[in-house]
Amino acid sequence: MPLDTNEFVNELVRSGYTHLCVVPCSFAKNLINSAINNQEINYLPCASEAIACSIAAGLKMSGSSPIVIVQSSGLTNMGSCITSLLVPYEINFPIIVSWRTYKEGDSEIQHKHLAKNLPNLIESYGYEYEILNKESIAIAKDQIRKSHFKRNISILEEGTFSEVKLGNEHSQNFRELEPRSSFLRKLDNSFKDTSVTFIGTTGNLSREMYTFMKGTKNFYMAGNMGGALSVGLGTSLSGRETFVLGGDAEFVMHMGGLTTAGRYIKDIRLKYIVFDNQQNKSTGGQNTYQTHLDYPMIARASGLDSFDDAITSSEELISKIQNTKHNFFWVRCGLDEVTPRPPINVVLNNEL
Repeated sequence: MPLDTNEFVNELVRSGYTHLCVVPCSFAKNLINSAINNQEINYLPCASEAIACSIAAGLKMSGSSPIVIVQSSGLTNMGSCITSLLVPYEINFPIIVSWRTYKEGDSEIQHKHLAKNLPNLIESYGYEYEILNKESIAIAKDQIRKSHFKRNISILEEGTFSEVKLGNEHSQNFRELEPRSSFLRKLDNSFKDTSVTFIGTTGNLSREMYTFMKGTKNFYMAGNMGGALSVGLGTSLSGRETFVLGGDAEFVMHMGGLTTAGRYIKDIRLKYIVFDNQQNKSTGGQNTYQTHLDYPMIARASGLDSFDDAITSSEELISKIQNTKHNFFWVRCGLDEVTPRPPINVVLNNEL
């Protein structure tokens, strides 16, 4: 049987842990959901794993007791922070890393390398590791406690924690908004059989593009979250007309890509559409807590042209794409049912 998730989080609270610095992962969603539901511990959703690690370092140095939770691919984003901050300054705190698996022929190719090499990566950072115990909360808690005294990472396997759903106060319902599929269908109708290239960010957006944009030239980026705009910048600099389709969580992960694109975007054919559903849909629907952001203002400050307000209709999106010179479009959209992943032979296509 998996560990009782709520009891585990309660034990963390009783042990004095104060903050969870998190980039969501579906393998850790029950632990994350329980922490969100629990008012006794501070849940800090972070734009990237390196940011989570840096925040935790500041918390630890200031006397708080943080835990970082990320997925295996995100551990690579933490590499510089670990090797150039935590290790030389001898800052230790618990890091829980979900170990994403891979089966040959699966289209989640972003997990293939670390499915076998995660321990090697951890050791290259100068850390030891342990698989988080699935049978005893006391043992699992003791494993985490060791991370205060030595460089140690706890590896979280799928199925470690019992199911926990987000409380109603943390769940979101966007039935009044047009689903993203409507926007993707309109893009497909408007640009099918053209030379325009569409770059889809990782997660459900690429899956939905495969389902609803059959007539366009698409690149489905299975991993590399936060890098879609930079990939699109590269294709545009090579002369291709490119649309990048991203999401609100993707928008903030590597914002240096936005400022770099802004340097060149007036001279190339590149458009960036951010579909904002205010959640990490593919990892359990956790709120991104980004309503404080002014996406158009950030885009304009980075050199892109944007309207002030969010686009909420697919007809409006197509009209503004076709009749204006703007290159950034902030779309507020609702949710669709989960769609199938593109097959492996489609995902592996790397020629545009």
